[in-house]
Amino acid sequence: MFSVICVQKYALYFLYTSFLPTFFAIFPKYMLPLSPVMAEPLAERLRPRSLDDYIGQRHLVGEGAVLRRMIDAGRVSSFILWGPPGVGKTTLAQIVANQLEIPFFTLSAVTGGVKDVRDVIERAQRGRFFNEASPILFIDEIHRFSKLQQDSLLGAVEKGTVTLIGATTENPSFEVIRPLLSRCQLYVLKSLEKEDLLQLLHRALTQDVVLRERNIELRESGALLRYSGGDARKLLNILELVVEAAPTDEVVITDTFVEQCLQQNPLAYDKDGEMHYDVISAFIKSIRGSDPDAALYWLARMIEGGEDPKFIARRLVISAAEDVGLANPNALLLANAAFEAVMKIGWPEGRIPLAECTVYLATSPKSNSAYLGIGSALELVRRTGNQPVPLHLRNAPTELMQDLGYSDGYQYPHDFAGHFTPQQYMPDALQQERLWHGQHSPAEQKLYERMVNYWGKRYEE
Repeated sequence: MFSVICVQKYALYFLYTSFLPTFFAIFPKYMLPLSPVMAEPLAERLRPRSLDDYIGQRHLVGEGAVLRRMIDAGRVSSFILWGPPGVGKTTLAQIVANQLEIPFFTLSAVTGGVKDVRDVIERAQRGRFFNEASPILFIDEIHRFSKLQQDSLLGAVEKGTVTLIGATTENPSFEVIRPLLSRCQLYVLKSLEKEDLLQLLHRALTQDVVLRERNIELRESGALLRYSGGDARKLLNILELVVEAAPTDEVVITDTFVEQCLQQNPLAYDKDGEMHYDVISAFIKSIRGSDPDAALYWLARMIEGGEDPKFIARRLVISAAEDVGLANPNALLLANAAFEAVMKIGWPEGRIPLAECTVYLATSPKSNSAYLGIGSALELVRRTGNQPVPLHLRNAPTELMQDLGYSDGYQYPHDFAGHFTPQQYMPDALQQERLWHGQHSPAEQKLYERMVNYWGKRYEE
């Protein structure tokens, strides 16, 4: 009896997932309300089947856009879709295959290996007829493929055995090997905008086979949009959760109700992904640009997203040395003190010294003369090699070294007025090189003027 029930159950599941979606797409008038228990997730039920139903990415698939023109022409070359989660990468790949009516193979970089890649390529090659468009091989999370796995794709992509469509949330410049990247176009997908998300909400409430049978009033959408973070899949998952959590058949969606249902951090922040580097970049550039409001905002984004406080503190120390530098030498002291304070007190109080340091650095005068100076020095060393140290600067701990002239003629600056006397410190071949150029902030101006006083024309700009 149990086995019969199982067979019936899986037969119904197969009927629903494999046959009915196609049947209803062709004959929508026969579509009947289905039980939410049997239904697929809302995000899957609303997955677009054509470009006309696709929401967002108008710069790629809008009228006259590059990808739209290729699809309309019936021929697409291999390409990689780069964008955050939930913006339609997988859906777009499926639409391309559907509209071109060509075979569609998929591989997951999480579970697939080199053998799987070769098997798919062989199947694609065997199933292809003359003059027929190349089958599409879609690889989700292609950035997770190893170099060896990516190498196994090169021949098939170059010969046109398959048309590769890769999807990645990470920067392909770092994660995809250069030979493969050179054989593919790169298209950047953006997080969905407010208008796109509202359009998706309206479609879900009016067209979904399950939700349209419920009495749902969308009174407020702010929380839904905020928690989704531009991710269509997350938006639909939240909407489905909120509707199912309603105590009655009449569902009134408000910001408060959404927040009560979720009770979680709404921020999208992948500490190992692209978002991580984007936010820290915005944080440092806001400090460098002397905008304390923006710097505090990005600091708050990192704190709410669960960033490691040590990482934030280290970046502040770097910023103090690189961007504030000699214009306010106290900045490095404060940044280092903030780092130590965070290590001692942890969260949540650690946010206070981090905020104090952030505001101090953002409002301080800026100088990157030390940063530029060491950069110039490194370039000079690489260009000129190991120049010999002048004899008078060499140490002479032995009698032999003294006989060879080591340290001979060295003048001890503290023996002279003002603790300075001019002498050669650079290698013989580099005596005329200038590496540090003083920048005329109030604090650094004094340092610059002292150098002009000591060295004369050498430091006059």
